[in-house]
Amino acid sequence: MLIKIYPENPNPKVIEQVVEVLKKGGVIIYPTDTIYGLGCDITNQKAIEKVCKIRGVKPDKANLSFICYDLSHISDYIKPIDNTTFRILKKTLPGPFTFIFNANNNVPKLLSSKKKTVGIRVPDNTIARCIVKELGNPIVSTSIRDDDELIEYSTDPELIHEKFEDLVDLVIDGGFGDNEPSTIVDFTNGSVEIIRQGKGIIEDNG
Repeated sequence: MLIKIYPENPNPKVIEQVVEVLKKGGVIIYPTDTIYGLGCDITNQKAIEKVCKIRGVKPDKANLSFICYDLSHISDYIKPIDNTTFRILKKTLPGPFTFIFNANNNVPKLLSSKKKTVGIRVPDNTIARCIVKELGNPIVSTSIRDDDELIEYSTDPELIHEKFEDLVDLVIDGGFGDNEPSTIVDFTNGSVEIIRQGKGIIEDNG
């Protein structure tokens, strides 16, 4: 199923429809501020397994991100952070970043890799954030393409739908997506380490 949602003013009724799909264990493809994402409800183990199967990865090996509505959501899943880190988050989110933190015990066991870390995103995209807000907890997500595989279909919702319609429950057309991934920043060692430079730029204030 392909549904159109306008990013400037997402229709609450349609957002509710998307949330219903997620609550029933459905998998969706939705717009972010970078590449379209493939995601499901963080509390649904079967749905998480389905996302991993679509991407061809094992859950404990998958680099899945948690899509959160805002900073308050983030603190539910990570170990306490210092003020410097908090200031960076406040300045850069919502935005095209994936921040890696040490995970706390709230992270679903299925996703706890041996590293005990978690990637967190608060995308600057109204549709994604409205869905998460209405759902009441994060979406577990991965982008619909691999970093080394630049493919045209990954920006056009109609082509995405053609490719994935038999694999997912719902594709959201939120306009053309981006082909540049998020910037990945690792905070797990108490410093700022950029793992992958993508769309987001962190200014170094010295």
